[in-house]
Amino acid sequence: MKLSKVDLSSLVAIAHSGGYLQLLLDRGDELEFLEIPAPVQAYEGLQELNEAIAETTALPFEEEPIVMLPVVSSMAIAVGYDRNEQILQVEFQSGSVYQYLGVDEDTWEDLHSSDSVGSFFNQEIKGRYDCDRLDNDDNTFLYIH
Repeated sequence: MKLSKVDLSSLVAIAHSGGYLQLLLDRGDELEFLEIPAPVQAYEGLQELNEAIAETTALPFEEEPIVMLPVVSSMAIAVGYDRNEQILQVEFQSGSVYQYLGVDEDTWEDLHSSDSVGSFFNQEIKGRYDCDRLDNDDNTFLYIH
């Protein structure tokens, strides 16, 4: 058996009709339609190839990092908030990072605008929300300076 390298990156769509494999190719500034005599098995084989490629190239779900805003505090280095998930993320002076779950947007705004992030945190956040400590592997943060 002889193997050949094939580049299918310009192939947009395939079909089979009347004994012909129909191919739609992206040529950059235009689309090109080709018909090649082929049995329906060629079409089915290309469909299987497409499914196999899609399964192997599917990227694992990656969460967007929470944007972290630096703060002036003896307690924390930075804080961030995910409005969609209602997650408050705090990076402490020790380097530990915690996510506090179910924090409403008003509480986030109050924390971020507080004169004392540490005092507000201790009075309104600590012990009131479930939290998870992030492992070092999870520490992919986007900092705004």
